[in-house]
Amino acid sequence: MSELSGKGCDILVPFNERKPLHEIERSLIKTYRKGIWSKFIKALNDYSLVEEGDKIAVAISGGKDSIVMAKLFQELKKHSKVNFELEFIAMDPGYHDSIRELMMDNFAYLEIPIHVFDTDIFKVADKIAQDYPCYMCAKMRRGALYNKAEELGCNKLALGHHFNDVIETTMLNLLYTGNFKTMLPKLKSSNFEGLELIRPLYHIEEIYIERFIRNSGIWPLNCACMVAAKKTGSKRHEMKHLIADLKKNFNNVDKSIFKAAENVNMDCILGWQKDGEKHFYLDE
Repeated sequence: MSELSGKGCDILVPFNERKPLHEIERSLIKTYRKGIWSKFIKALNDYSLVEEGDKIAVAISGGKDSIVMAKLFQELKKHSKVNFELEFIAMDPGYHDSIRELMMDNFAYLEIPIHVFDTDIFKVADKIAQDYPCYMCAKMRRGALYNKAEELGCNKLALGHHFNDVIETTMLNLLYTGNFKTMLPKLKSSNFEGLELIRPLYHIEEIYIERFIRNSGIWPLNCACMVAAKKTGSKRHEMKHLIADLKKNFNNVDKSIFKAAENVNMDCILGWQKDGEKHFYLDE
C-alpha cells in the first residue's frame, strides 16, 4: 500500500483506497443528494448561473472544492436539458513536481479533460507582496483564469467558493474593513468584456464537500504554496473559528449571516455605496 505525504495536501489517503469512478459519480447525486447535488441545482436556479448557449470555463485548482465542482458540472451535462459547453482549466502557479503529479493523477482518475497552463505566480506574489502574498496570489490567479477563459471563447468562469466562504467573507468585511459586503454568486467582469464569474457551490456547506472527498478516497491539494506555509494563521482562519464558536451559542448563526445579505433594509442604514458613489441616508 503506497501513501504520499507532505505539505500542500488536505487529506492523507492511500491511493489504492480510492473508490471506483462510477461509485464516486453516483454518490454525488445519490448519497450526497441533499447536501451537495440539490444545493448545486438550487444555486443554478436561484441565480441563473447556467443558461442556454453558455460556454463555461470551470476553474480547478486541484483542491477539494473545485474537484467537487468539476464532477457536478459533468453530472449536470449528462442530465440537463439546457444546451451548454464546458472547458475545464487548471493553472500551475509554481507547484513542486510531486504536487503537480498528484494533481494530474487526480484529473486522470476522475476523467476530467483538463487544459493545464503554467504561470510563475507563487514567485511573483512572494516578491512583490511578502507580507500579504495570499491576497496578491488570489488576485493574479483570477486574472490568469479570466485570460484563459477568454482565450477558450468562454462567456462564464466558474469558481469553487462555497457557503462557508461566503459568510466568512461577509464577516471579514464587517469586522476588518467596516463595510457590509458579501461574495456574490454571479457578477460581470470589470476587466474582461463579455465574461461573467459564477459560483455554483454558493449554497453548499463545506462539511458536505469534506465528507464526499473522504468517502471518495480522493487526495486533493491544498494551496500547496510554501510561501503561505511560512505564515502563521490567517484572518480567514480566525473567522472560521469565530463562526464555529458563535454557532455553539446561537442556533443557525451561519444561516443568519448569509440571509442578512438578502434582507438589507435600506430604510434603516446610515449609508451605502452604489456604482462607486457614496450615499448618506439624510440625502434622501
